[in-house]
Amino acid sequence: MNRTDAQRIKKIVSTWEALCREIEKHGITEALLLNDEFSQWAVTTPLYNIGEQVYHISPELKQAHPEIPWNVVSGLRHRLVHNYEGINWSIIVEIVFREMDVFVKSIEELQVQG
Repeated sequence: MNRTDAQRIKKIVSTWEALCREIEKHGITEALLLNDEFSQWAVTTPLYNIGEQVYHISPELKQAHPEIPWNVVSGLRHRLVHNYEGINWSIIVEIVFREMDVFVKSIEELQVQG
């Protein structure tokens, strides 16, 4: 399906919001995410779905907003999908609990047509 940038951003935001609700609902803490395989599985799928949407954002939008770490988020998806055994969960904790909210808010603020 060919989605517009606006549709992809909406999907990124809704996926992140759903993940945040589930993290709270299930009491997933930083410590739990570091050590609990089920929590890791629960967080991984939404993160790589977000990364997939980011990967498909148009080059024009990415070039218009170089301050946004597009490649970092889309690269995260690649690492989660293709190098699962090598995931550094300390980095994932940092992303989930400190960085992703800032990223999502920055793209949510973009005025994108479509």
